[in-house]
Amino acid sequence: MVLDDLGSSLRGTLDKLRGKSRISEEDVDEVVKEIQRSLLQADVDTSLVMELSDDISSRALDEEPPGGTTARDHVLRIVYEELVDLVGESTELPLEEQTILLAGLQGSGKTTTAAKMAWWFSKKGLRPAVIQTDTFRPGAYDQAKQMADSAEVSFYGDPDESDPVAIARDGLEATSDAEVHIVDTAGRHALEDDLIDEIEDIEDAVDPDRRLLVLDAAIGQGAKEQAQRFDDAIGIDGVVITKLDGTAKGGGALTAVNETESTIAFLGSGETVKDIERFEPSGFISRLLGMGDLKQLTERVERAMEETDEEEEDWDPEDMLQGEFTLKDMRHQMKALDRMGPLGQVMDMIPGMGGNIMDQLPDDAMDVTQERMRTFETIMDSMTEGELENPRSIGQSRTERIARGSGTSEDDIRELLQQYRTMSQALKQFQGMGDSDMQRMMKQMEGGGGMGDMGDMGGAGPFG
Repeated sequence: MVLDDLGSSLRGTLDKLRGKSRISEEDVDEVVKEIQRSLLQADVDTSLVMELSDDISSRALDEEPPGGTTARDHVLRIVYEELVDLVGESTELPLEEQTILLAGLQGSGKTTTAAKMAWWFSKKGLRPAVIQTDTFRPGAYDQAKQMADSAEVSFYGDPDESDPVAIARDGLEATSDAEVHIVDTAGRHALEDDLIDEIEDIEDAVDPDRRLLVLDAAIGQGAKEQAQRFDDAIGIDGVVITKLDGTAKGGGALTAVNETESTIAFLGSGETVKDIERFEPSGFISRLLGMGDLKQLTERVERAMEETDEEEEDWDPEDMLQGEFTLKDMRHQMKALDRMGPLGQVMDMIPGMGGNIMDQLPDDAMDVTQERMRTFETIMDSMTEGELENPRSIGQSRTERIARGSGTSEDDIRELLQQYRTMSQALKQFQGMGDSDMQRMMKQMEGGGGMGDMGDMGGAGPFG
């Protein structure tokens, strides 16, 4: 996640304030130094860092905490509000007819983003179309068509046409029945004059309603010049941050937002068309601080439910919260999670399940990739009913037998069992909740997430 190191270090610093009823200047200085260090390491512009840290410092020392609020909760709320203000509002994207122009350098992820956005709009009930105008990069047409087919949306491109402006015009006409047109443009390895001239010509031809700058989350300080050039050329209404599943720092994207006085529209992670989410500042910062994001979680659960196949209709996930978590449950859950996204991302959306709990696990503990899931399913197909129901019964001799039967290695079996133990441990956090806790979570979910009244959930909320 963007600025994940910031979230981890902030949570550790704020935990040092537990038990304190008043906050000292030294306490505030420590928190502010952590913020400065993490933001600078994440390539956020220095002036932005100093402005944010000054605001947090003055508010923490000058504002009187509400009655009954601990020092930690007081500072956490201030940090939350200031970080939300830093990332700004979400880019306005009404669910209506519109044309969106994508800009960015080569390798930023524009082509993938175009298909992801089209898929997102299709799930909102609109008819989108992707128009591929990149005549510079070999394979751009084929990649765009393949991604659009995967998203099951309309597509237009012409591999035999060398004029991108002509492709853009023809594409709008050929897909006139679409309600949302997403125009993908060519990138370069640098901000070359011909790239700027080309995108200006395309912008004149399609007259877009919105112009979005696509930025790789790892861009760093180079985002400042890039954002200025594109903003001067066509004007930037919003930013899409891509490749958040890697080790990207992400601060450059925040700098770009500040430079163009724009906002963030989408966050992209992964290579499939479903690996995109609408940027919501409150939920984004809530996840960063380990407070969850129930609104985004609800959307992913609903999406997964819509795609549930007949084989899983008789399986009730609530059973996992009542009794023993088995490998059968894990198999069902892996299928559901495959539709919801990486498990680590999902866990971050649950109040109390991200944050410090996730920090204590190995970096790859929740990294159940599609390839690993296929291996795990093959292994489980070679297990007996008894072994699926009672994974603890699997010792060395059974491991050897299962490896032979599934055509996998003993290490693969042990990896599956370790993943099972990790997921089982995480689910026990839910099993420890009382009915009132779950009802409070559901109430918060229905209310759309955010700060809400989660503070008395035994440490699960932002002020627990």
